[in-house]
Amino acid sequence: MQHGITQNIQEILSKEKPSTMLSNSELIIMLNQSATDREKLAKFLSISEMEKVYITNVDIGEGLIRVRNSLVPFKNQFPKNTELYKLMTTKIEEQKYD
Repeated sequence: MQHGITQNIQEILSKEKPSTMLSNSELIIMLNQSATDREKLAKFLSISEMEKVYITNVDIGEGLIRVRNSLVPFKNQFPKNTELYKLMTTKIEEQKYD
């Protein structure tokens, strides 16, 4: 089993081995995408115009999950007033160091 994470999909789709790895992935989680990345992903994964709205100018914690051949939109807004949020946040301005 292989795992991967990337900020920009262009590099992966431009090379044969990484793009093969992506096409064989059972699970892909896509968050907000730049226009260029969004178009390349849409073509590569057969994402329709209607489905692209879920990866276009969306808020943090929103996106599109591809499981095998199914696409599922998601919205994961975690309550900010919890201890767990304080532990998980990657926003430096929200991190507290005691």
